[in-house]
Amino acid sequence: MSTLVSGFSKLSKTEKINWLINNYLSDFKDAENILKQYWNTDNKLQQLHDEFIENTITNYYLPLGIAPNFVINDKVYAIPMTIEESSVVAAASKAAKFWQTRGGFKTKVLSTTKIGQVHFTYKGDFNKLQHFFNRVKSQLITDAKSITKNMEKRGGGILDIQLKNKTDKLNHYYQLHATFETLDAMGANFINSCLEQFSKTFKAEAETSLPQPVNIIMSILSNYVPNCLVRAEVSCKVEDLVDKDINPQLFAEKFVQAVNIAEVEPYRAVTHNKGIMNGIDAVVLATGNDFRAVEAGVHAYAAKDGQYSSLTHAKIENGVFYFWMEIPLALGTVGGLTSLHPLVKLALEILGKPNAKDLMQIVAVAGLAQNFGALRSLTTTGIQEGHMKMHLMNILNQFEATATEKEQIVNHFKTNVVTHSAVVKAIEKLRR
Repeated sequence: MSTLVSGFSKLSKTEKINWLINNYLSDFKDAENILKQYWNTDNKLQQLHDEFIENTITNYYLPLGIAPNFVINDKVYAIPMTIEESSVVAAASKAAKFWQTRGGFKTKVLSTTKIGQVHFTYKGDFNKLQHFFNRVKSQLITDAKSITKNMEKRGGGILDIQLKNKTDKLNHYYQLHATFETLDAMGANFINSCLEQFSKTFKAEAETSLPQPVNIIMSILSNYVPNCLVRAEVSCKVEDLVDKDINPQLFAEKFVQAVNIAEVEPYRAVTHNKGIMNGIDAVVLATGNDFRAVEAGVHAYAAKDGQYSSLTHAKIENGVFYFWMEIPLALGTVGGLTSLHPLVKLALEILGKPNAKDLMQIVAVAGLAQNFGALRSLTTTGIQEGHMKMHLMNILNQFEATATEKEQIVNHFKTNVVTHSAVVKAIEKLRR
């Protein structure tokens, strides 16, 4: 029976595993070997991984794939993607190949402003609070100079601080709403350090200047970055969309209609945008960035007009097909895992050592390509045909198929529809 534990963090890795096996995995065959087989034989590298997080017991591997042939602003890229889902890398690669002969992807960074807030309550007169803020604002920036000086040398820093009255939403609630430029850093630690200094100065100055106390609730950056925007797009004449047996005009019209549906129907929009994030998350993860922060910010942006909607848009105008997306991405190429994880360093090298703006554009293209690939399949052959062929190997591995069995079954499904039940029948028939 499992028990509570005290001082777990102080146990060695082996002791942690023994405790876990004794309390939770006693009936799980070969648990210790499964955990230890993922340890790196290079002790220095393993220690590096152990120290990324707390209470480490092993490494959790995800595949790192490459989607080649991306032409972005007339430059060729091979994009590293870290993801566990089959068909994502294949779909991105197929979309890249499709557009490389049709002008490629065009991108532009629209803005790079990031946001942080000091949340506080004040029960006194707002006009007095506003007057106090106007007087102390320059002091807030001055007192943070020790934090901002290096960022300022590189051209970044604090852009502005505003006092926001939120009492219509919550009694006595106000914000110091600050905007930042963090250049090639994602900037979370920088922003949070600045905010905490703002709160100290603001509270200290308020004690001698305001009749009512300022109660600081918290100081924290926002992962909603609607002013850290990048645009990615593709376009070509409708007649140039011809590919295999596809009627280009019919394809373009169905494609635009599919996007229109995602713009007005939230049930469809969620799945539509999930496909976009397949591409985005995979590159964000491969480059050592925070995909959870990106996800939260992107989905908030998708609901910015009051209803959750498509992130991508499409139209046909004067015989030209246009497909584009504007998306908020707060990314970094310095700091954090970008300077620690060997595979992250390698991924950034593959991308040509991009700065943060370059990476924003590459990541946005991966998302747009993924969405194009998904919609192309959905409006033509259907998504399952291609997806299930890519998923075939996962099913075979579940049944521990041998190399010979895999070869025979893969050949069989080159001309047959892949479903889970069909694969099971094929394996059973082969083994009989």
